[in-house]
Amino acid sequence: MFSSVVAVIPAAGLGTRMGGNTPKQYLSLGVMPLLVYSLRVLQNLDRIREIILSVPASDLEYCWREIVKPFGLDKISQVVAGGLRRQDSVRNGLAAISDRPDGVLVHDGVRPFIDQCMVRNVIDCAGITGAAVVAMPIHDTVKRVDVSRIIQETLKREELWQIQTPQVFRYDWLVEAHQQAQLHQWEVTDDAALIERMGYPVSVVEGSCFNIKVTKPDDLVFGEAILDSLERRGCNL
Repeated sequence: MFSSVVAVIPAAGLGTRMGGNTPKQYLSLGVMPLLVYSLRVLQNLDRIREIILSVPASDLEYCWREIVKPFGLDKISQVVAGGLRRQDSVRNGLAAISDRPDGVLVHDGVRPFIDQCMVRNVIDCAGITGAAVVAMPIHDTVKRVDVSRIIQETLKREELWQIQTPQVFRYDWLVEAHQQAQLHQWEVTDDAALIERMGYPVSVVEGSCFNIKVTKPDDLVFGEAILDSLERRGCNL
């Protein structure tokens, strides 16, 4: 079991697919900025020792003033400059950890609808296996196509999962994996892929269909609908 977990939140995207001048992580969702929802869940979870937020270099002061202080997010110990890629932002967050924890939780800042149960489950699983990710089984038929969009193969959907965050790893595994990624110029879309390349096992914990990643304008519309549904159910956000 991990007795000490630090959360690293990559939120350095510029939101080019969203359009407009405001990065997606700061857009309003209901009554709060999108980024705040997941930060509040982690803030209120005893298992999380501290939070390191990785944002665009130009937004450091803005985040302290508009995100951290107004919403009482005092577990955020540092706001650091992110990088061009998601993995660079995570690596910068890891470098800011001063007191080595047992585990590191990595969560996309633009996935607002996590809950405490989900976070506890993935931390517990990683505490046993060393690495765990939240994911959803795929129910649709999935096909592999070539560059001409000609179907090459129908994949076995019972073997396929759509990966989400949070993802939790042993601290030493994740640091080692990012060091090797820099050395060998590996480029990946999530931290689990780095751990896989190192040959370590990664377990899967079932997540939620509500745990969407907001990247396009339509996603924000879906987010508002999810928020309304959760509020009508009396869920504490």
